[in-house]
Amino acid sequence: MTKRPEDFLSALNARSQEIFKRLVERYLETGMPVGSRDLSRLLQVGLSPASVRNVMADLEDLGLIAAPHTSAGRQPTQEGLRFFVDAMLEVGAVDAREKGAIARQIEEHAQSESVEEVLTEASQLLSGLSRGAGVVIATKADLVLKHIEFVRLDPETAMVVLVGEDGQVENRLLKLPKGLTASALMQASNYFAQHAVGRTLGEARTALVEARNRQRAELDALASKLVEDGLATLVPSGQATPTVIVRGRANLINDAMASEDLGRMRRLFDELESKEGLIELLGDTESAQGVRIFIGSENKLFSLSGSSVILSPYKDANQKVVGVLGVIGPTRLNYARIVPVVDYTANVISAMIGRRK
Repeated sequence: MTKRPEDFLSALNARSQEIFKRLVERYLETGMPVGSRDLSRLLQVGLSPASVRNVMADLEDLGLIAAPHTSAGRQPTQEGLRFFVDAMLEVGAVDAREKGAIARQIEEHAQSESVEEVLTEASQLLSGLSRGAGVVIATKADLVLKHIEFVRLDPETAMVVLVGEDGQVENRLLKLPKGLTASALMQASNYFAQHAVGRTLGEARTALVEARNRQRAELDALASKLVEDGLATLVPSGQATPTVIVRGRANLINDAMASEDLGRMRRLFDELESKEGLIELLGDTESAQGVRIFIGSENKLFSLSGSSVILSPYKDANQKVVGVLGVIGPTRLNYARIVPVVDYTANVISAMIGRRK
């Protein structure tokens, strides 16, 4: 059973907490295990290396730190990092220069580019600022219908043409009922246009179902069958696959990587490309308030690679979460610096999307 931060806090006195905090901060700074001699020099209260070693032994017994291989130093475990992030992390404000750079770059691209292009720029920006990989996971925007019609392609097939108010066009193929006449096809097309235009796909489907139940007798039998089949094309079964944008992959792969680590990182990118686990990750982040931090195996998408990910949701003008953005990196990410950067970038993106409505 995973311990809560308060469980560890109650088990550690002030001196032990100080030693653990300094050890983690040093590890995050250098990426190297920390020895008792180094720690004794970092502490504000003078303690001998021998005294520090005794405290480190207690921390190891609690599962907060461990020795990698045969190293004399210690580094935080995944559980130790989680405890540090939840109970001890001191998050500062975003540097004024970084704030200005983030806002300026996003605004410049927002003036002439699509939302997806701006999100790609945000991913690249986060990669550069963190030296990790920037990631954006975007839900598919609701298409508000401006025009809908059925176009017969052959006796058995029609194409449903959906045109959004933003100019987006979607085409979907539909099998036609046998014996459908041109007038019945026109009737079904007009029926859809009457009840769907000006609504999102989900809203249009609901309105059409309600109208069909009220006015079933108004439609020709074959036109009614076409409406029934056409309803299924408006909102495909299951959730729409989100868009994923990753920039800065090379930052996570270096020549010194062991072959198994390299393989795990490549599998992570394969899974991101195949979009496995993204719906669940989106749900985890949407349900939280503000920034979420997943460390190591806490999220199955990143468990194999042993990475950490810092994510923050961004919203539309109606304060609906429409995606998440953030940084993927090693578990020794500079959380104190990157958390506010991710949060600020998400706020800038939310403001930009809100102004486009």
